[in-house]
Amino acid sequence: MNPLRLILADDDDDDCYLFKDALKDLQVLTDLKIVNDGVRLMEALSTYNMLPSALFLDLNMPRKNGFECLSEIRLQQKLMQLPVIIFSTSLEMASVKLLYEKGANYYIRKPSDFSKLKNVIGKVLAIISKNNFTQPHFENFILQY
Repeated sequence: MNPLRLILADDDDDDCYLFKDALKDLQVLTDLKIVNDGVRLMEALSTYNMLPSALFLDLNMPRKNGFECLSEIRLQQKLMQLPVIIFSTSLEMASVKLLYEKGANYYIRKPSDFSKLKNVIGKVLAIISKNNFTQPHFENFILQY
């Protein structure tokens, strides 16, 4: 079985470390690439021949934020089908609605508890492994842990 190719775009080193640890604990075969700002994310995406399985996208990053990256991703023919999961500490509903309208697939509010983080990442990986990554109705857009 091929590994799930994941990108985590997040500038917080602690969050990146916890994300990697959660993946290890879930024991799912993954290939994780971490980028720490939006410019690097867009550069990395331009080099892929085959789309990653999913992108976990933080909103508050230097150089180019998650809103800008999502807009660019959805405008590029090559990247339109990339599953994008917003991964943010914020849960401001106006922003959540805007991200839904811009085409994000799911929204996760970063949990402060490691077991909840592992649980919600596991939910996303289960969705990815079924190759069923369409945008849900808005009431199911925010993934709960």
